[in-house]
Amino acid sequence: MVKLHFHKNIIRLSLFLGIVGWVGLVTVSLLTQFARNHNVPSGFRSEFAHIFLILFLLSVAVYYRFITGRAERVNFIDLLWRVFATGLFATIISLAIFLFNQLLGEGTLVSKIPLQSFFFYIRFGLFSAFIISTFMVWKQLILYQKSRRLIFLWQVFEYSLLASTIFIFFPTQGNWSVFLFVLLPLLLLGLVLSVNLKWIAYLDFRQKWKSISIMLAIAIFIIYHVQELNGHRDALDELVNLEIFVFNPFVIATTGFVLIYSIFSLLVIIFNLPTSSVFEQKLEEIINFQRLSQSSQSEYNTAQIYDILLESAAKAVIADAGWIEVHHNGEDHLLIKNSTREKVEVLKKRLQANTDQPEIINPLPRPRLQRQDFEQRQRKHRILKLPEYHSVLWIPLVVKNAIVGNLVLMKGVSDGFNKEMISIITTFASQASISIENVQLMNETLANERYQEELKIANRVHRSLLPNKPITNEAFDISAFSESADQVGGDYYDQYQIDDHKFIIIIGDVSGKGTSAAFNMSQMKGVFHSLAQLDLPPDKFLAYANNALGRCMEKTSFITASFFVVDTQKRVLSFARAGHTPTLYYSNKTQQACYLETRGLGLGIIRNEKFDQYIEVSRRHYEPGDIIVLYTDGITEATNEDNEEFGYDRLKDVILKNIGESSQVLQKKLIEELYAFCNHRPLNDDYTALIMKFT
Repeated sequence: MVKLHFHKNIIRLSLFLGIVGWVGLVTVSLLTQFARNHNVPSGFRSEFAHIFLILFLLSVAVYYRFITGRAERVNFIDLLWRVFATGLFATIISLAIFLFNQLLGEGTLVSKIPLQSFFFYIRFGLFSAFIISTFMVWKQLILYQKSRRLIFLWQVFEYSLLASTIFIFFPTQGNWSVFLFVLLPLLLLGLVLSVNLKWIAYLDFRQKWKSISIMLAIAIFIIYHVQELNGHRDALDELVNLEIFVFNPFVIATTGFVLIYSIFSLLVIIFNLPTSSVFEQKLEEIINFQRLSQSSQSEYNTAQIYDILLESAAKAVIADAGWIEVHHNGEDHLLIKNSTREKVEVLKKRLQANTDQPEIINPLPRPRLQRQDFEQRQRKHRILKLPEYHSVLWIPLVVKNAIVGNLVLMKGVSDGFNKEMISIITTFASQASISIENVQLMNETLANERYQEELKIANRVHRSLLPNKPITNEAFDISAFSESADQVGGDYYDQYQIDDHKFIIIIGDVSGKGTSAAFNMSQMKGVFHSLAQLDLPPDKFLAYANNALGRCMEKTSFITASFFVVDTQKRVLSFARAGHTPTLYYSNKTQQACYLETRGLGLGIIRNEKFDQYIEVSRRHYEPGDIIVLYTDGITEATNEDNEEFGYDRLKDVILKNIGESSQVLQKKLIEELYAFCNHRPLNDDYTALIMKFT
């Protein structure tokens, strides 16, 4: 409350001083000009105008610095609209002055230099307010997701600009070398800062179009005002203090920076337009995948899950029409999109009439398939051809290892489906099948009291979500293990190879235990595999994962995770932690082990755009022989009969005692020490660890 009151007082004071500075500048300049024209002493030194000009510029800068909201708190488009409104107001006033002069013609009143000087100061005051307000908004956009280096560069730039205001006190008329010596470094530093455009990535397609219009208008406003003020320079050659505007590095550098950043932003937004729809489509695919994953936890029945699958699949590939036909457990489902039952029946007959086997559709004649070929190829998708639809995608639906129906999607263009689309729809169908399995298992459990059978199947699904075998690479070897306290658990680890020298590893721990934790774990796996293909840095990955998981998890659920990007070519680890246990790191060079405790908050705890503020990314160079151990808290919090925890020190000692061994041996030693400590008592929590040793 005290801070808010202080800010309001600063705003009022800066506004008052800005008005005083402008009025003083106009008064001194006009009186000095009058005295000069009548050959009488004005009583004012030239420095008075300089002082009032500096007071005006600095007061306006302070005013807009305090009223401009931060980009983290204000919508980007709202900030741009504020700049546009200020520029529009200044432009309207300038045009009004121009029209006033045109209406009066070449009369004596208009031709008087004092009146034209007054109009000049009005234009200059409005233009200064416009570029300074824009400067402060650009500051918030540039410092969005700031770093220490960026903050330092900005502070140097901003304080250098403020210091350049005193340049007008020096007698530099015509001395362009000194003027350029001050101006050029400011413009160069502004150019360097102008490449910070991270905020553009967070605009959707519609917002980018709005931003293009606003940025273009802002650039036009700036160019118009610069030309307008420069045009009055010849007409006002008798103006005494005109030099303080011509040789003013603060005004010129600020104007140049504002214009450069506007142009850079405009170009980057335009170049990002083609990829915006693709990126939004990827996010939509993630959300749809979460809907399918969540459907097994919600009160959805089988028909509703198939409906979600058809809708999600059609959106993902932008299909013109499609249907799902299922025959399972005495139930028949036919769901149709953008067509009718009659048309579907006709299309089904035409598809079957063109071939001997219903799963192989093509207008061209094909040889008859043998039964074994049919059974072998029955599970695979097909890209089909129809007279009405030039591209048809046929996906069999498998539930409990049996084909129960088909998903058919159609497009009116040739080659409308590519490998990426096929992979996406296959993933959707697989997830829907898993969800349907889970729904049916839960229904069977409620009807037949077969809870144990359901847990066994859920455990199989849970195990299938973990990697079958570690990635093999000459730069490192990996070993991992996971054990659940119940038949299913919420611990998760995974790995992904981006290219020949870049790899991703992740470990996570879902809050709670049992089936609900396992379901959330399956959602996390879907998010991981969807985002891993985008090759994001750790902070972006966790931010997008939090956004996706936050839409589907219950409000009481969250996930802790540690995310590593391993670059074997540069020998660099980039990592971030989302509330997970700190990673144990052994340095072969120092022969010491330590815990990497980076700042981070669990996924799903904060479900808004502020999440990325709580994630810290670290980088570390590794050497051959270095070891990283990722684990869940079930290991460090495991207790013995005396209720004593295994702890971080014992975990570190196990690694230090077996430094020369491979990751597989280290895993074995850790399991032996852990179970020996617990005296082979039942597990209190899920146990998971992933050990990577660099070679």
